[in-house]
Amino acid sequence: MSEKQIIIVEDDRDFRESIMEYLVLAGFDVTGVTSALEFYQKIAQDRFLLVILDIALPDQDGLVLAEYVRKNTDMRIIMLTAQSSQKSKIVAYESGADLYLTKPVDFPELLASITSILGRLSNSHSGEQGEERTEYESNQEVKPWELSRKEWALFTPDGDKIILTAKEFDFIEKLASCPLRVVDREELLKALDYENTASGNRSLDALVHRMRRKKEISELYIPIKTSHGSGYSFSAPIIIA
Repeated sequence: MSEKQIIIVEDDRDFRESIMEYLVLAGFDVTGVTSALEFYQKIAQDRFLLVILDIALPDQDGLVLAEYVRKNTDMRIIMLTAQSSQKSKIVAYESGADLYLTKPVDFPELLASITSILGRLSNSHSGEQGEERTEYESNQEVKPWELSRKEWALFTPDGDKIILTAKEFDFIEKLASCPLRVVDREELLKALDYENTASGNRSLDALVHRMRRKKEISELYIPIKTSHGSGYSFSAPIIIA
């Protein structure tokens, strides 16, 4: 792996290519992608030291990607976004960002930030070459699930297709809109048009039970996680296409 291998997740083509050109001239090995799906695919194939993330991506919030990167890899994270509010910055740092920069960015400042972050990373990793596999390397094959609006289906990371009923689709779509986070029962009941009654709650639980039994093609269970007394979450990376 190159000691200067970084990835940029930015859907604005002109802006992305301008950054890539500048950083390549500075000696970096740069990969550019336009979406969360492409990002997941790339990190399953190769290892990167740093990611530059936009927040407003077409298929998933960049903050969700930052949270995933922080929990599952040793990549450093620079958020580069047009969102300049203090709240956005706080949420980004809570999601795992090392640095928060706003557009339009001064390219020399971006370069200096990358160099500084990777310099600290290199120092912290000195002498570790003899270690066995890192946590990041053990997660190289992680790929996202995909919820397809066009086909009303859920696709496993291996590409297997699971057909959904209308209620099942609405349920997964609600969880996917808040990936890796708990959606409370009241919000789910409303999204599914169930009344917030004992009967409505039983219908919700029955739907979840049916979903967990769906193994039509793959032996892989749908990763729906129960937060007792609170709600449900989708406990794996997922995108909506």
